[in-house]
Amino acid sequence: MKYYLPLIAVAGLTMLSACNKSDEPEVVGGPADPMAAQLANAAPVELPPSVKANKQFRCKDNSLFFVDYMSDDKSAILRTEKNGAPTMLKAAEAGQPFTAEGGYEVKGSGNDVTITVPGKSAQACHV
Repeated sequence: MKYYLPLIAVAGLTMLSACNKSDEPEVVGGPADPMAAQLANAAPVELPPSVKANKQFRCKDNSLFFVDYMSDDKSAILRTEKNGAPTMLKAAEAGQPFTAEGGYEVKGSGNDVTITVPGKSAQACHV
């Protein structure tokens, strides 16, 4: 046991002696950023809206629709199947119907809404 302690100390000193001993000075600040002025004057970044509520609606014809309402109150995502393709719906103002090209529309954001999809007429749906 007496012989291991000096060997461990020598091994540790050997590892420390392998540290960088360069003669060049270390630059801490780094080079100047060529885009610093542009970034300082850039417009603030607006994050995309997050999901505010997920709702599953059953309609008069017994069909199911899945709607994700976003936090900006001007957009929603409509799915005709639980893991189906999403359709992004937009509203001109908060409280207005959500619409998308092709004839998609969701009126309301509570537990009772009216949903219109291509090939079907508007139908009342509830949670």
